[in-house]
Amino acid sequence: MSRSRLNPTLNRRRFLLTGAALGGGLLVGCSARRLGDGAIFEPVGDQVALNAWLKITPDDRVIVAAPRSEMGQGVHTGLAQLLADELDARWDQVSVEAAPLARVYANTALLLNVSPWLPDDDSLLARLTRASLQTVGYALALQVTGGSSSIRDAWEPLRLAGATARQQLLAAAAARLQVPQSELTVQDGQVHHGASQRTLRFGELAQAAAALPAPTEVALKPATARRLIGQPVPRTDIPAKVNGQARFGIDTRLPGLLHGAVRQCPVFGGRLHPFDLQAARAQPGVKDVIVLNDQTVVVLASNTWTAQQAANRLPLQWDAGPNAGLDSAAISNQLRAALQDGWQQGGTRFRHQGDAVAVLAQAPAAGRLQAEYEVPFLAHAAMEPVNCTAQVKGGQVTVWCGTQAPSLAQMLAARVAEVDTDEVTVHVPLLGGGFGRRLESDMVEQAVAVALRTQGLPVKLTWSREEDLQHDMYRPAAMARFEATLDEQGRPLAWLNGVAAPSVSLSTMQRLLPALARDMPDKNQIEGAFELPYAVPNLEVRQFRCATPVPVGSWRSVGHSYNAFFTECFLDELAHAARQDPLAYRMSLLAHQPRHLAVLKAAAQRAGWGQPLPAGRARGVALHESFGSVCAQVAEVAVENGRLRVHRVVAAIDCGTVVNPDTVDAQLQSAIVYGLSAALKGEITLKEGRVQQSNFPDYDAIRLADMPRIDTVLLPSTAAPGGVGEPGTPPVAPAVANAWFALRGERLRRLPLRPAQEVKTT
Repeated sequence: MSRSRLNPTLNRRRFLLTGAALGGGLLVGCSARRLGDGAIFEPVGDQVALNAWLKITPDDRVIVAAPRSEMGQGVHTGLAQLLADELDARWDQVSVEAAPLARVYANTALLLNVSPWLPDDDSLLARLTRASLQTVGYALALQVTGGSSSIRDAWEPLRLAGATARQQLLAAAAARLQVPQSELTVQDGQVHHGASQRTLRFGELAQAAAALPAPTEVALKPATARRLIGQPVPRTDIPAKVNGQARFGIDTRLPGLLHGAVRQCPVFGGRLHPFDLQAARAQPGVKDVIVLNDQTVVVLASNTWTAQQAANRLPLQWDAGPNAGLDSAAISNQLRAALQDGWQQGGTRFRHQGDAVAVLAQAPAAGRLQAEYEVPFLAHAAMEPVNCTAQVKGGQVTVWCGTQAPSLAQMLAARVAEVDTDEVTVHVPLLGGGFGRRLESDMVEQAVAVALRTQGLPVKLTWSREEDLQHDMYRPAAMARFEATLDEQGRPLAWLNGVAAPSVSLSTMQRLLPALARDMPDKNQIEGAFELPYAVPNLEVRQFRCATPVPVGSWRSVGHSYNAFFTECFLDELAHAARQDPLAYRMSLLAHQPRHLAVLKAAAQRAGWGQPLPAGRARGVALHESFGSVCAQVAEVAVENGRLRVHRVVAAIDCGTVVNPDTVDAQLQSAIVYGLSAALKGEITLKEGRVQQSNFPDYDAIRLADMPRIDTVLLPSTAAPGGVGEPGTPPVAPAVANAWFALRGERLRRLPLRPAQEVKTT
């Protein structure tokens, strides 16, 4: 058994030094103080809290605290599995409750993903930086769901919480039975004494166990002893979703509730012209009309339909402001200019080995391969429209919102209401999709601002689909430029890559903490480009940040979503120039990357790479690492009715220890559908400063009739879990684009993929 020493008195200095020097000590130290006191997970009635993660009832129910938002990804089930396995509870005993806001539930792993700058090595500086970020995450109490970090963050604390509670239950049972603790075992929610055949249930031991001090040393199970981790247990959220009992943010109902419809300036940076508010308020069914910051109008009524219809009738006129002439062509030109000018000014060098610039300068012109790739802005388009309910009464602010970031929602609600965060309560129901959009809290700020004016009545704001699509925090538009040269064997001798895009970190900070916002190197903008796994002796990757008036934010897999398309398509171009099979070419460059090589081989084998296909079909491959996991995909495409049709996608992933294989499979399929929708259809375009798309008819997604067959391969691993929700998205676009080239000889370097043949036939 592995042993983890718990030290609740671990101070910050020792915490940092232990984490930097020992690696594993970092997680243990962090988890120790994250066990928390049972009072944090407040018991109700006769429930007993053994720590901040676990309550037990007299009838043996085991209630697990879930501090991450459930938005369909199955995180509540995965979190419960971690604790229940170490506790040795039966799965039918286990239920989940949303955790309150508390520092003990901070997502300390998230900052490792979203930090604008993190050394890309295992140096002392890198380890100290990671340790510092985890400490900062704990200190800031960032209770956030994102970056495929939920299970990774919970891997230590939830297992330790379960193991600690198990030890306390054993100690309580030993005292009750007057036997040595070494003679007792725990299984299926009971403590057994083999010699006397006596058993005690969790429910009858919980009170005594909670009164005992937490053990200072806890033994975690070896992988061979796990009974729930790694198993496809039923998800905890499915029954309520099937029988209609599940409650999402948009389902919030409160006495005296006012319903609000939102209208915002359609041009980024524009302002509202004054209009007759009294006439607007006199419309049938309208309770009030409120203007927020000269940019937003809210109509309040007794129901959403009345509010939306009244908002449609408002005579709104807008001052378009300085961005009235902005269009998509201008954005492309801006990105291209940033790439052209940036090479003279240097940009930010995120990866540098050898001297790619010098090698390319010495290569003959005919031996230099060049390419330019581009992707557009993308909206999140979650199924549940943006909504938030807020009430301000008696100096207290209460918010009901399907948010991925309740701690940030609490902070911003307090700022708007001008109260302390302790005066703000945030309830997080189920989310009807997130994808990064619900990391934002603009809807919370709006709802609280309106609730301040309703004399204590609760307000629910619901955005129309049009408002949702036209006022998103978009996935950035981006452009990449490559130059490479090959050696005599066709292998890349030099690789030069520049990426121009807006900074997600800067845009986010300008919304959250504008006084601290700085234009600085942003790992999130260029992730997936600078971690290239292939063997290239001379490699340089530069970032060029290019601000636009369009607000940008985290979109499923963030920078990986476009950098995988850029790098994997260009690598395919090199394979073609070398006259080598794309799969064999990649494998030849991964000799020192056994993990990547294994994933690539697994995907290729399942897809039947090299085996004959029906006439008119071809395969393409892509490989990408993100969020601690490696994913390879093979796409099979054809032309049907004059259009590109994806018939099959095979995805292989090494995501470390698999907690629930059904969830991993579902998340892989979901990520592929999301990425494929973007690859084939997704595009937000601008004209006269405003978004042209308004609803699903012009911002479409993959329909059932177009869905490919998806096969998944989960590679076994004993490593700690990696991310799952996002790693399946980045490889799908390049796999499809590469397959199209194999089929038609046409290289598509812009998303969405629009083959020339399709253009001619539409």
